[in-house]
Amino acid sequence: MGTIFTIECYAPDSDTADRILTAAFDEIDRVEALLSNYQPSSELSRISREAGNGPVVTDPETFRFLTKSFYWSQRSHGAFDITVGPLLRAWGFKAKNGHVPTQAEQKLLRDEVGWDKVQLDPATHTARFTTRKPMELDPGSIGKGFAVDSVVALLRESGVHAAFISAGGSTLYALGAPPGETGWPIDVPDPRTPGSVAATLLLHDTSLSTGACTEKFFMQNGHRYCHIFDPRTLMPVEGVLQSTVVAPSATDSDALSTVVFVLPPEQSRELLRGMRATQAILFRSVPGAPTCVVFAVPESICDTHAPSPQKGVRP
Repeated sequence: MGTIFTIECYAPDSDTADRILTAAFDEIDRVEALLSNYQPSSELSRISREAGNGPVVTDPETFRFLTKSFYWSQRSHGAFDITVGPLLRAWGFKAKNGHVPTQAEQKLLRDEVGWDKVQLDPATHTARFTTRKPMELDPGSIGKGFAVDSVVALLRESGVHAAFISAGGSTLYALGAPPGETGWPIDVPDPRTPGSVAATLLLHDTSLSTGACTEKFFMQNGHRYCHIFDPRTLMPVEGVLQSTVVAPSATDSDALSTVVFVLPPEQSRELLRGMRATQAILFRSVPGAPTCVVFAVPESICDTHAPSPQKGVRP
């Protein structure tokens, strides 16, 4: 996954803390060895290569990851999709040489992308591609959260009651609270005004994930192209600056930050309705539309700043 993880952990003494932290980072390495699409030896890379030839048997944990990924694909009607690897490659985001692919290249992508082209069999723990060709599964929109949840489970089993885990700063988990505190304060940046804070949320036994186009994008012919795609249109999402989701599970908050980024606000609101302890903040740059939309969090967050929606975010 290529993500930098940081862990803050409270333990009875330094030796205990060192032992627990070593185990936690070993756990991250273990999960990455299963799910990294940058490691040819990973289980996910093996599935990407071989599942076009027929059903590929995988281990229970990787199968659980695939099941959760395609659960969110189904719930979001395809707005979330880990088969987008070819899209990121064709648009130059993997090689960091962003460019708009030709029409011919875009046409070919239609046969290479789509969660409905993957069949999972719970009885045999197998994955198969109906394309009968290799596909490129990319865990970038959910893998960090899956790894964070694995670390949280390990910390709980080790008797840790207060810890903070960050996966690249975009997916966080607050376990318990620091001594003498009621939670972990987390600043949500306001992309409408670089360097400013939209809200400070107090997290306790919950996760927060953010998706944004403030860093990973490219400009071509005066147009800004974001690294977050709508898999249904095969095009980068337009008019959205940032999405932030709070949810009990880091796997879910990671996936939902992409779902909320891609879906129209009214569809996101309907999807999140009734989900336990799940909240979201969405910042947009659509002329004539509200720049800030919230789901279950205080509306006052949107009143912090009121710049013109046409301004968007400076590169």
